[in-house]
Amino acid sequence: MALRNYLQTTSKTLIRLPRIPVLKSIKLYQATISPDHGKFKDFFPYGYCKYYPTCSEYGYQAIDKYGLIVGGSLAAWRIMRCNPFSNGGNDPVI
Repeated sequence: MALRNYLQTTSKTLIRLPRIPVLKSIKLYQATISPDHGKFKDFFPYGYCKYYPTCSEYGYQAIDKYGLIVGGSLAAWRIMRCNPFSNGGNDPVI
């Protein structure tokens, strides 16, 4: 029984490992050059992104919840929808 629990937790950890560098790079982007989160947010007091949550936060949440393939696809689709012709608004990760 203990071996089975150990193998389950180990396999879950190994599955989550590939998303860690991607999540760290999103946080690095947010802390440095993001117009909504980083050092430039003072230039945009009302925010720059027309969606809530911002595209980088949406990508972080999607990859954290669904993994690199599905979450990355959701994040890429969100970035493609962010254009001057979209209305924006509330678009949470489901």
